[in-house]
Amino acid sequence: MKALKKNPPLTAALAIFLLAGATVGGAWIFQANGYTPCELCLKERIPYYIGIIVAALAIVFALGRQRELLKLSLAALCLIFLVSAVFGAYHAGVEWGFWPGPTDCTGSFEKASSPAEFLRQLENIRVVRCDEAALRIMGLSLAGWNAVISIALAAWAYVGLQGRPAR
Repeated sequence: MKALKKNPPLTAALAIFLLAGATVGGAWIFQANGYTPCELCLKERIPYYIGIIVAALAIVFALGRQRELLKLSLAALCLIFLVSAVFGAYHAGVEWGFWPGPTDCTGSFEKASSPAEFLRQLENIRVVRCDEAALRIMGLSLAGWNAVISIALAAWAYVGLQGRPAR
């Protein structure tokens, strides 16, 4: 515990690693419980996968006293999660109807020419819409929460970048 208090970059990297991992784990739990992610949701996880790896490297660099690599990894984490926040806000905006989303996950079905055609479409098309929030928690969709969590992770990386590592 003493090492964490004396080493803000290590503390930040460890916190980012744990929170990003918990966020992805939470997404997987929602998915296992029937909340099928849309295409944008799946893409929003990519910065987390990358961020978890970079945070793990930052921890190694902090423990190995590799200051330049530590600074570089924390700067990368800040950028990764700022991009993630923008992507989450974009998706939340699509859900609120502020702007259109990608047509591959917000487009409508083609009008069927017959009942048989309609049944064929139902059997062959599985669309999870990006413009409909599957769940809202305290008024925010999971995409909105992604934006909030990503901003917190980017801020934590920035704070860690400003701190002085233990000597």
